[in-house]
Amino acid sequence: MQILILQGPNINLLGFKSSKIEEHLTLGKLNKEIRLVSKNHNVDLKFLQTHKSFQAVNFLQRNRRKANGLLFTPSSWARSNYTILETVNLINIKTSVVYFDEPYSFGTTEKESIFRGPNTKSFTGKPISASLKGMEYLLNQ
Repeated sequence: MQILILQGPNINLLGFKSSKIEEHLTLGKLNKEIRLVSKNHNVDLKFLQTHKSFQAVNFLQRNRRKANGLLFTPSSWARSNYTILETVNLINIKTSVVYFDEPYSFGTTEKESIFRGPNTKSFTGKPISASLKGMEYLLNQ
């Protein structure tokens, strides 16, 4: 089983945001927790964090035949990136879309998001808990 982890614009600044509330949650720590939860499930994880939507589309298209799921943290793409939405719908894989609550939010909530569909489920919360709930959803398919 292969799960794609796609993290959108500015997610690499998670540590910067968390330092403002005197926490030290970095993207590396978040990804480590994602790896730990999938460790006992014989799953291959493939990560990409990017600000460039064409790289995200390439990542999804190139891995569409091997992937069984997508854990997606769209950040600002959730409001208006119809190209990524179209790609997610076309490749038709089970998708967990993750949104962060304040103070970790990158400005887009689930209510404002365009990422909806028959194979898409949303998870909102603190970065680690929301991401792990999304992973559990994908692992239990």
